[in-house]
Amino acid sequence: MKKNSKLKTQNSKFNKGFTLIEILIVVAIIGLLASVVLVGLGSFRSRGRDARRVADLREVQNSLELYYLRNGSYPTVNNWNDLRSELINEGIGVTIVPNDPLSDSSGQTYSYGYSSDKQGYVLAGTLEDAYSSSLKDDIDGTVYGVDCADPVYCVQF
Repeated sequence: MKKNSKLKTQNSKFNKGFTLIEILIVVAIIGLLASVVLVGLGSFRSRGRDARRVADLREVQNSLELYYLRNGSYPTVNNWNDLRSELINEGIGVTIVPNDPLSDSSGQTYSYGYSSDKQGYVLAGTLEDAYSSSLKDDIDGTVYGVDCADPVYCVQF
């Protein structure tokens, strides 16, 4: 009798663990939770890129003011790449003019327009979140040939 009970305790050591079905269920639940979290993080990333766009345009404003102090007028260029070259090559201490965070993947870029007397300008960047609180503080309409209708964030001077 004692031998039989000893055999049962040894067999119970081998029966501990998980079945393949139990492991598959756990993996499926983890996968489902991971996908929910990743979908939720997408909005945080787009809001982060929008915040960067606003900061980029403020940085370019500072560069344009340096340009104005040296030349008495704002640059007369018609696209963002020409503006970047003009500010970098002017010798005012500007070495980098930022591009839109998605410019590599989507081709999206910022916009620049200037007044006919070269004493004013507008900078624009398209935000991903059409309901961003930043859009409450910007200008709307068409300014110096740049469309500033939401979701485009525009600053004017």
